[in-house]
Amino acid sequence: MESQDSKYIGRVLGLMRICCIGAGYVGGPTMAMIAQKCPNLTVAVVDLNQERIDAWNSDDLPIYEPGLLGVVQEARGRNLFFSTDIDENLKEADVVFISVNTPTKDYGSGAGQAADLRYVESCARRIAEVGGGDKIVVEKSTVPVRTAHMVKEILSESPNGHAYQVVSNPEFLAEGTAMRDLANPDRVLIGGGTDEEGRKAVEQVAGIYRNWIPEESIITTNLWSSELSKLTANAFLAQRISSINAISALCEATGADVDEVARAIGTDSRIGPKFLKSSVGFGGSCFQKDILNLTYLCGHFGLPEVASYWSQVVEMNDYQKERFVGRILDNMFNTVSGKSIAILGYAFKKDTNDVRESPAIAVCQRLLEEKADLRIYDPKVKATSILYSLGWTEEEASGRITFCGDAEEACQGTHAIALLTEWDEFKDIDFDGVFDKMSKPAYFFDGRNLIDPELLRKAGFRAFAIGKE
Repeated sequence: MESQDSKYIGRVLGLMRICCIGAGYVGGPTMAMIAQKCPNLTVAVVDLNQERIDAWNSDDLPIYEPGLLGVVQEARGRNLFFSTDIDENLKEADVVFISVNTPTKDYGSGAGQAADLRYVESCARRIAEVGGGDKIVVEKSTVPVRTAHMVKEILSESPNGHAYQVVSNPEFLAEGTAMRDLANPDRVLIGGGTDEEGRKAVEQVAGIYRNWIPEESIITTNLWSSELSKLTANAFLAQRISSINAISALCEATGADVDEVARAIGTDSRIGPKFLKSSVGFGGSCFQKDILNLTYLCGHFGLPEVASYWSQVVEMNDYQKERFVGRILDNMFNTVSGKSIAILGYAFKKDTNDVRESPAIAVCQRLLEEKADLRIYDPKVKATSILYSLGWTEEEASGRITFCGDAEEACQGTHAIALLTEWDEFKDIDFDGVFDKMSKPAYFFDGRNLIDPELLRKAGFRAFAIGKE
């Protein structure tokens, strides 16, 4: 019904119609913001997953992001529609955004590094098959440089007689602040062809964003620069995290305080303070995937030294997670077998329910391998998502993994606490009360440097933070 309604509105009022393929962490919020800020446009978000579309059409959205529900509620049914009717919405669209998953390949050539572009290719073929007129096709998914060439080849070979322009418009959202990032971005990057038709397509996409974004924040480039800029931005951000995490290991060995070091170097205007927060490691759907992809591309184009440089960023991130587990073992008499450990937080960062590449996965897997029993609490991540990420069934988890309704419940009767996500509510825990209900000696391992170690020690804990003695 939504699809037919949106098609009707577009035809009667002569509005530009946008269709986004993919109702995930990027497509849903981005299209919701466009619909809210551009009431003169009609926006349809399509996906094969009926359950996901049903969730977008309810008030129990499939993803958690502060501010998202209000934006969706304002625009949904007015000029924002969620549907599984892919072909009809594609046919009617003037601009098609491709916002599907591009995971790291786990098979064949490039396995473990290269991006798996089968979903992007499938979208291009579907667009060509349904026809419906000339279209601008926008890459919103994170893709390797020169992916647009593949999309253009597929569309240009279509016998339907329609003309297509391919534009790159990568997202630079940070989960947890996505709606703020969309409303007031540092920049919007749009890359396209350098001929007249390519420039017109770039201008049309830029016109969408000009409804709320100042001209100086809209950057236009050629296609290849736009595609490569997304990978490079994520690689640079991840590099900063791995750099400060490498220094955290040295701080623990020498007695320096990593937060003090970060503050000291962050005041240098040439360095700046952002992404210098040491932790158990970075996660999320982009950083590791994009660096692996960048490494693969460097190798593919005959640049092994450059590939080696970037691969070290991921290696340092893996080292930091293993180092965190090693510190738990070292301080708990080299064994956690049969011991109960509270896991506070499972999402890869606060204010999201996303667990993709979360450091908590590797930490929990290692603790389970060491025969520990886990009591897990996260305010937004569901137990089913946690079990899936660990590769455990409910039956296997019985007696080994317990899911709790709040932090205090998770900590009750445990030997140690591992804080793995920096949820604000953890700052308000009654640590004196929690300590009283734990086995002694009671340990606290802060993987986010969220809690003052001295506060914990006053409560009685043997407290350990990242990059601190």
